[in-house]
Amino acid sequence: MEKSDLKHLFSMPVIIAALGYFVDIYDLQLFGIVRVPSLESLGLSPAEVDSIGVQIINYQMIGLLLGGILWGSLGDKKGRLSVLFGSIITYSIANIACGFLPHITFMDNILAYKWLRFIAGVGLAGELGAGITLVSEVLPPRLRAKGTSLVAGVGLFGAVIANYTVQWSGDWTIAYFVGGAMGILLLLLRVGVLESGMFTSIAKKEEVTKGNFFAFFTDKQRFIKYMKCIGIGLPTWFCIGILVYLSNQFGEALGIPEKVKPGMAIMWAYVGISVGDLLSGFISHALASRKKAIALMMGMSLLGVLYYLFGGMKTVTTVYATCVWLGFWTGYWAMFVTVGAEQFGTNLRATAATTIPNMVRGAVVIMTTLFTWIKPSAGTIMAGAIVALICYVIGFYSTLTVRETHNRDLNFLEE
Repeated sequence: MEKSDLKHLFSMPVIIAALGYFVDIYDLQLFGIVRVPSLESLGLSPAEVDSIGVQIINYQMIGLLLGGILWGSLGDKKGRLSVLFGSIITYSIANIACGFLPHITFMDNILAYKWLRFIAGVGLAGELGAGITLVSEVLPPRLRAKGTSLVAGVGLFGAVIANYTVQWSGDWTIAYFVGGAMGILLLLLRVGVLESGMFTSIAKKEEVTKGNFFAFFTDKQRFIKYMKCIGIGLPTWFCIGILVYLSNQFGEALGIPEKVKPGMAIMWAYVGISVGDLLSGFISHALASRKKAIALMMGMSLLGVLYYLFGGMKTVTTVYATCVWLGFWTGYWAMFVTVGAEQFGTNLRATAATTIPNMVRGAVVIMTTLFTWIKPSAGTIMAGAIVALICYVIGFYSTLTVRETHNRDLNFLEE
């Protein structure tokens, strides 16, 4: 790799986007890691921990869904950097407030927990899309996949640090305070980062419609393209939102004697995701195709899902190892977001890149609801298999039929 390429890849926008995604993932996965100990400390029974825990996850995911629309539209109307500043302020304050939950007396703790995770979700929704959009627009086409993979590879280690923060501190409230503090520090680092040149070139053109979320639904071809971009990401959050988040339930269903800890499952999955996301850009570059890289990784992740559900795992070590496999092969997350950004013009790019991943995250609500509905009659394993089948059919169809965007010039507008 040439020295000039390294200079581009390690430029300030890429570094700041990577650090931003690190904090984003730390905060996004923190509830999943502290779900059991935090809810138990607030007085919930084991049965309530499962049911209320899923409800709080859903609140956070709905926040991500709505926040994606808010920040995506602002990113195209006001600029990529405005989103990076606004979103981090929102989720940093919400996470600090979560640390004070045991001391809240003016309202029910659990209700407060739900709404704080909702607010955190709204804030977290803006980080990845705006960062990927900014990096995609400032890097030359030949480095775009590598740059966005670098952002994701560094960022996804946030889940690992979140788990160790909980382990080292021994107090889930401290982990929330640390997340909020990192957000404030990141805010200071972002001062001085320059806006995307592609955005500034159209910012003052009043005749260009910018950040109109409903534009994805007013044109048939654009709508189909948008839905396919969402479909590509569904398998990733099936693996995380169902198999990893609820790994303790699957451990019980499989008859594993030792208790599976969701926090450890999340950490090991994100070790795999970090490496997979870092390599996905290089795989795409080697194959000269986004679609081939994603289809390959999706297929390998499906093998991991089949083993997880039907391979007869007997130990927690095997569960955690399988989570690493699932994480590695669903590590096309940054590639999937990049594809979403590359499909649409500059005046809708931030809206697309921000809403598409958050639509996938929001779909976890549908996945968990379907899983919970099927589980009493079909059992945990078959419920997981049915949801997996739906997600992977949609995922493969979307990947194989969406437009190839490898090395596509992004300097164009949506009419």
